[in-house]
Amino acid sequence: MASIYHFFKSLTQTSEYFKEIAKLADFPFDESLLSCHNIGRFPDLAIKLNAENELFTGGELIELKDNKSYSISSFNSTIPTGQKNINDLLPTKNSKIRDQMEAAGDDIYSLPQRDVFYLIRGKDNKRNTVKTVLVHGSFFETISVNKLISGSFSQILEERIRESGIEVNDETKKTIIDIFSEQKSFSKVRHVDKASVKLRFRVMTEAKAEGNILSTAKYPEIEDDTLNLILPCHDEETEKMLRLKFETVFGKAATKRFKIFKFKHHFNGYFLVFQQITN
Repeated sequence: MASIYHFFKSLTQTSEYFKEIAKLADFPFDESLLSCHNIGRFPDLAIKLNAENELFTGGELIELKDNKSYSISSFNSTIPTGQKNINDLLPTKNSKIRDQMEAAGDDIYSLPQRDVFYLIRGKDNKRNTVKTVLVHGSFFETISVNKLISGSFSQILEERIRESGIEVNDETKKTIIDIFSEQKSFSKVRHVDKASVKLRFRVMTEAKAEGNILSTAKYPEIEDDTLNLILPCHDEETEKMLRLKFETVFGKAATKRFKIFKFKHHFNGYFLVFQQITN
């Protein structure tokens, strides 16, 4: 059986490594839970699928984020989201990710929509403390990717219009902004006639203060020297289900050893935390 809960359980069993290892990529992950392991390319890790299991479907995608401070390193190329469609990750037949997943026994397309998680480690070297979180991608996706891109492009367009003095009516501006609202428009390599180089625009995303889960000022609930599983929890029924899944994997006695609480995101409602002290 594999799921994000089983993966988190495996992390709790070797949590001392979060303070010891130089690079998060060197963590001794439980390979028996993984269908994909490709550090440096999204997803860095993927959980195996569980055929016909309604409680634990598995298939979660995980990206590693490591930093030497309590800030989150940039999200390079892949804008953080709560879910991704597996078809967007496997665009061609020749795919190392597909080969690994199939070799692990996954029926890849049986679960098209995959939950995305980020395993984030930050350090305070002065105090020799570490915070580690396994957080659902919806923590960062407070608006849709299309709205994020179109809103950013709108700012660029408005700046250029003001600087150039060109008059553009609102309808034309809206049409242009709508056209440039998808990330794939920027991710393709562009070939220009007679150019000796190719051009590809790279979208990079950085967490604002309100989206920095490691920030002591913004999220003091995430304490030093802790390992945390953080899940969206916007109603009581969801909370009951999350607690049930956690207890099913860990057992009642072990669950009692975790600090379990909810906190409010500055932009995106409530999240449920399962917190383990690691020092």
